[in-house]
Amino acid sequence: MSDDPRNREELLTQIEDRRAGITAFLHEVRPRRNRLTNVSIVSSALAAVFVAGPALGGVGFTDTMKQDLSLSTAAGVWRPLCIAALIVSLVSVISANLSKTHDLTARIAAAEVCNTELEAVMTSLHYGHLSMEDAVEQYHHCVSKVPFVEEDHERTAGSAPH
Repeated sequence: MSDDPRNREELLTQIEDRRAGITAFLHEVRPRRNRLTNVSIVSSALAAVFVAGPALGGVGFTDTMKQDLSLSTAAGVWRPLCIAALIVSLVSVISANLSKTHDLTARIAAAEVCNTELEAVMTSLHYGHLSMEDAVEQYHHCVSKVPFVEEDHERTAGSAPH
């Protein structure tokens, strides 16, 4: 492969575009992963809170709450708490499984590693410490780890095809 300066610049531009795509992906996916994790944690805690009173206080808790809330039966106390616990528990399970199903944590880690590796390739290529052939091979090796990330189309839309 030719070590022509135009080819070198074109590869540098392609790497920059791919890194921009990775950055955009990370800006989109990290908050989603964090939201799903937080919803799962908070929902699990709420489920525990809703069942804590009847579970720990037993009949004394339900009788006291029945009187305080002017309810006719103890079931009017524990039944809504159990339903609320069921709902937030389902929310917790769904959010945790959505995160796992989309493998967000692994994808984020792979994108971060790829971004760092591409930065190293760019630096070595920019300062002439890497031949074009080796740079192209390393570029393909890096991007093969993140097939779910595209180049930044906004940057490449106005430039010549690579």
